[in-house]
Amino acid sequence: MNYDVSEIKKKLKKDLDKARYKHTKGVANTAVSLAMRYEYDLDKAYVAGLLHDCAKCFELSEMEELCEKYGYELSEAEKKNPALIHAGLGVYVAMDRYDIKDNDILSAIKWHTTGHADMTVLEKIIFVADYIEPGRYKQDNLQLIRKTAFTDIDECIFMISRDTLNYLEKSDTAFIDPYTRQAYDYYLTIHNQKEGM
Repeated sequence: MNYDVSEIKKKLKKDLDKARYKHTKGVANTAVSLAMRYEYDLDKAYVAGLLHDCAKCFELSEMEELCEKYGYELSEAEKKNPALIHAGLGVYVAMDRYDIKDNDILSAIKWHTTGHADMTVLEKIIFVADYIEPGRYKQDNLQLIRKTAFTDIDECIFMISRDTLNYLEKSDTAFIDPYTRQAYDYYLTIHNQKEGM
């Protein structure tokens, strides 16, 4: 399927603030690099990277209105942590505003923040690209995680999930989405099998 990338970028420039648009381009480019490494469709990876945060810059009231418009029911985790809403809502924005019909791309948008057990290749690519893109610098172990992303993507997801949970558990206000823990448990099992544990 052909995507009108210039049209997508034009709309994204309107929908996102300058910093978010720069991050988006970084994720898209990183996603293509990972797609090359893991022999995945480069166009799909690029478009999923561009659109992963397509609902990120709406005010909370706008997000709530859009959820109502699309009939998107918020999970308990999204109600407790509104920062999570943009991922699920992004699926509907991508379909409606950007005319995306590809289920692989839509699923990668949905799961890019929390991850989940047994992700598809594109879900893994976008989840990892969002974490390691060149504009990121605050995360613990980032240099090792970036290197691991290109040698063992499952190990990389284990590391990201572990560090995310460690960060969230230290925070007084953060609510941990059950899917984040599910992703960690699943990729921890794979990690332990490789380590012979």
